[in-house]
Amino acid sequence: MSEREAVLFANDAFYLCFAGEDVDGMDALWASDAPVTCIHPGWEALYGREEVLESWRSIIAGGAPNIRCREPEVSIYGDFANVICFEEMDGGYLIATNTFVREAGQWKMVHHQAGPTRGKPAEGDAAGSDSAIN
Repeated sequence: MSEREAVLFANDAFYLCFAGEDVDGMDALWASDAPVTCIHPGWEALYGREEVLESWRSIIAGGAPNIRCREPEVSIYGDFANVICFEEMDGGYLIATNTFVREAGQWKMVHHQAGPTRGKPAEGDAAGSDSAIN
């Protein structure tokens, strides 16, 4: 598996945990050594692993949305990677940044931020460029 594929695998795992209401999986994919942060749409910044994971437990407890990661673009620099993608939910779009670090040989999430966008994925984008999560 290439580094790009490994980062996309970690990114897909994030959306699977989110949509699948998998609290344990969500816990496992976030870094445990590196500092973590998160900014949900309309929320203030969250700092620290416990605060970030508590936010995900709260969101998941409310029922996970039907979410689809669209057009993920990966940038890797050493042990640091960003994925910028569209999040499709209920026919609308958010733009998201998911940041990962290599921790104990695995890509672990250290930051997630999603917010409104005027953009949207290209119509008829290639099948391999999306991650469908239901």
